[in-house]
Amino acid sequence: MHPTALTRRTALLTGILALSGCSALSSLNAAAQPLDTYDLTPASGSRQGRQGGRTLLVARPEAPAAISSDRILVKPNAIAITYLPDARWSDELPLVVQTLLIRSISGTGRVGYVGRSEGGPVPDTALLVRIDAFQVDVLADERFQATVDIALTALDDRDQQVIGSRSFAQTAIAADTTPAAVVLAFQTVLNALLPEMADWAAQRA
Repeated sequence: MHPTALTRRTALLTGILALSGCSALSSLNAAAQPLDTYDLTPASGSRQGRQGGRTLLVARPEAPAAISSDRILVKPNAIAITYLPDARWSDELPLVVQTLLIRSISGTGRVGYVGRSEGGPVPDTALLVRIDAFQVDVLADERFQATVDIALTALDDRDQQVIGSRSFAQTAIAADTTPAAVVLAFQTVLNALLPEMADWAAQRA
């Protein structure tokens, strides 16, 4: 190989490595920056109805990889995803949703014991959870819309027979595009959905 060509190739590789190093360093610096942390609160269903001492365990929710994070998912359009900058959930979202369901169902007072399926007692009923959507949709007029779609399946733990399945979906428009307003829109959605989900689960426990 001609010495000039070798020199140019070496310079090019050195430049790429330098850029890669800068990119990696930039990513590390970004990851080290603290993010504002947001939590969501449960909303109990009705305390009216059959009460008993049965055990209901809530499984860790299944969710797509983009949702299974502590970051707040944003969909600028149907095929693109990103995350709300400078903000995150208090835990990975599936764990946040699991906790919300447990506390909301327990708040009805209609089930003897409600807990996580991981390490809990042998249940009478298992509640399987699938998160199909938990995201911010950017609308055509550039408003932010909180979108939640969660499917529940109640399973009789003795014979593994499905007792029932139902999807729960709702949206709410954020007052503005700040993280606090976005989280409030999610809470508005959950204030409507969690009582419905808690009632549905309690009736099938």
